[in-house]
Amino acid sequence: MLILGSPFIVAYLLWRGVKQPSYWRSLRGRFGWLPFQSTAPGGIWLHAVSVGEVFSAIGLIEKLRANVPGTPLYVSVSTIAGRKLAEEKLAGITEGVFYVPLDFVFAVRRVLRFLRPSLVVVMETEIWPNLWRESKRFGAQLVIVNGRISDRALPKYERFHWFFAAVLQLPDRILAQSGQDYQRFLALGALPEKTENAGNLKYDLDVSRLISAGDLSQFLAECGAGSVLIAASTMPGIDSADLDEDDVVLGAWAGWAARFPRLLMILAPRRPDCFELVAAKLKVAGINTARRTALEPIQLPGVLLLDSMGELGGLFFYADVVFMGGTIVRRGGHNILEPALFGKPVVAGPHMENFAEIAADFTAGGGLVRFQQAEQLEAAVRGLLEDKDKATAVGSIAKELALERRGATGRIMTRLEFALGEAVPRNAPSFLGLLLLGPLSKIWGGVSGWNLRRKSRLAVRLRTPLISIGGLSMGGAGKTPFVLWLGAQLKLAGETPAFLTRGYRRGSAEAVSVFAAGETCPVARTGEEAQMLVRSGIGPVGIASKRAAAATVVEESFAPSVFLMDDGFQHTQLARECDIVLIDTLDVFDDAAPFPLGWLRESLAGLGRADLVVLTRTRRGRSYAGLVEAVRQYHAGIPVFLSRVAPLGFVSATTAQAFGLEHFEGRRVAAFCGLGNPASFWDSLAQLGCNVVFRWAFGDHHVYKPQELKRLEYLSINAKAEVLVTTQKDLFNIPAEVRAVLETLPLYWLEITTEVDSAAELLELVALDLKKKTLHG
Repeated sequence: MLILGSPFIVAYLLWRGVKQPSYWRSLRGRFGWLPFQSTAPGGIWLHAVSVGEVFSAIGLIEKLRANVPGTPLYVSVSTIAGRKLAEEKLAGITEGVFYVPLDFVFAVRRVLRFLRPSLVVVMETEIWPNLWRESKRFGAQLVIVNGRISDRALPKYERFHWFFAAVLQLPDRILAQSGQDYQRFLALGALPEKTENAGNLKYDLDVSRLISAGDLSQFLAECGAGSVLIAASTMPGIDSADLDEDDVVLGAWAGWAARFPRLLMILAPRRPDCFELVAAKLKVAGINTARRTALEPIQLPGVLLLDSMGELGGLFFYADVVFMGGTIVRRGGHNILEPALFGKPVVAGPHMENFAEIAADFTAGGGLVRFQQAEQLEAAVRGLLEDKDKATAVGSIAKELALERRGATGRIMTRLEFALGEAVPRNAPSFLGLLLLGPLSKIWGGVSGWNLRRKSRLAVRLRTPLISIGGLSMGGAGKTPFVLWLGAQLKLAGETPAFLTRGYRRGSAEAVSVFAAGETCPVARTGEEAQMLVRSGIGPVGIASKRAAAATVVEESFAPSVFLMDDGFQHTQLARECDIVLIDTLDVFDDAAPFPLGWLRESLAGLGRADLVVLTRTRRGRSYAGLVEAVRQYHAGIPVFLSRVAPLGFVSATTAQAFGLEHFEGRRVAAFCGLGNPASFWDSLAQLGCNVVFRWAFGDHHVYKPQELKRLEYLSINAKAEVLVTTQKDLFNIPAEVRAVLETLPLYWLEITTEVDSAAELLELVALDLKKKTLHG
């Protein structure tokens, strides 16, 4: 289908480029290239098509930011004006604004792999089959918000009901904006249990934030108009037999101008390609005209041609009467809620099919003036301009009716928070990957599982109780920080803990290395993760590939009361009293497939051996119910706890002086790391509000060379960074002589601790396992 459609797509893009040159600049985004760096997986991607939908979404986006702090928010748009408005209104609220990709699998997948969202929110009318389908493949929850199916779109969807019925069953929730839209979604095949009428977000719009300021408001103040009429979103006819609303409005102008000599009409065509055509019509008609793009004093009665996008909503504040376009021609009308919320009387023609429920309620309540024939427009507007009391009454009723229907934001927010908690995001493999690597992945998973079961039968049990902390993924899940946290907690409880680790990538040839708590030793003898354990001062550390040998030496030398084994879930030499498995919520299950299709060391069935599961890098206050349920599919009833990294401050790599988190406030930061999951570091910096202007990820356990650090400094200076920031683990992999090559930028590392929800309950379960060892020997 893509190949057959390509000539038509190219022709369309060329046509758009000729008609609107700025469209060319959006093409990169249309094919899935994003203009910013992703902070961390697990965020929210909200798609708002146009200017109106962006305005509708602002309150919801702000509420999302407040209710799920730290969760990345991305907004995509379909129009150039929509992007301009989103960048202006959402600056500092979202992590990025971009053009939605064309609905081709390759483009959609590129964006999904980049963002790795937990929740995809689609506003109003857009049905994107590939976006919806791929979002579900990547494990994101899909919610349609303010859902609407217009009269114009309904026949097309009904004609292809066989196709759209399947697509409409993909969303996890469809939140329709009216009862009529709710019924239409059901008729087209949406599932009743996943569809509801949640109300219209536009009722909750804070219109005070739309009021135009600057040169436009100054122009309106200086022109001295006695009355302001807005002809909003006027449209050409749908075909040659239809009328042109600009012609109708200009035809009525003579009557209005003769009756109201101080009248200013703001004429706002809906489509940018109509601006020049309307300007020419105004010139031919001899009407005094000023253009928004070239504001000049105007003699009244006259017309201000609003040849710009995104400003109309703020001008309703200044109106005495509003004619809503799209209602004389067969276009189905436009939404009247913005002028209604400003308390302005609105006049509309016969075609309000797109907003039939709103139009019916407001007409019946006296908050909307309707006319049936185009020639009646002049009298309908004139009546309101003449009778100020009537105009005020109509506007007041409209505002009251709009305010009565508020509350959609709260209802929608509840559904979105629930959906966010239900998500289990994953990096979906490509078809080619499944074909070529899928069979090998199944073999790896089967063989590794069989080998672990076989070797575990021969495991040796130590005299000292042993707790293992490990994971399923080959990447980092925050194991060492959690080991340090658990060791510190056990020590506070009166235990004398010791650590066992393999000392991955250490430079020593020693078969067994044992260090007292806090002992000074070179990183080459330990490896950077073991060095963190030694320097913690919590307990002695035994390092060996055969950890049973290291345990024997530690038992004889220090007589600990409990061992903590770092990265030990797949270890088969030693039997354990407790197996704790960590799952990184920023990289859930790491493709959910064993190597080589994914990066799991074994299949997810291995969770059946675990005693406790800890979800790491969670966000405070957020639910992870979907992930908990996914874990319990492999081990029913297993206790699951939530943990996260908590930053403490920054430490100078040169002087070891500690600084508070506020030390970097407002400073431009260049960040680099060599972690199994660098997104965790980026996420920590983002949550701290650091202004990261440059970042670079190296491979896990990377040992830095002088030329690499020098190049990092060069690139950071080019990005106008003021400081370099890394992790403590990386600091151990930067020898002192390498750090010395930095000449301009100071180097700091981020000091962190671990927070665990329901920590007392977790420690109680661990204590029960240790007690069983004491009782049964």
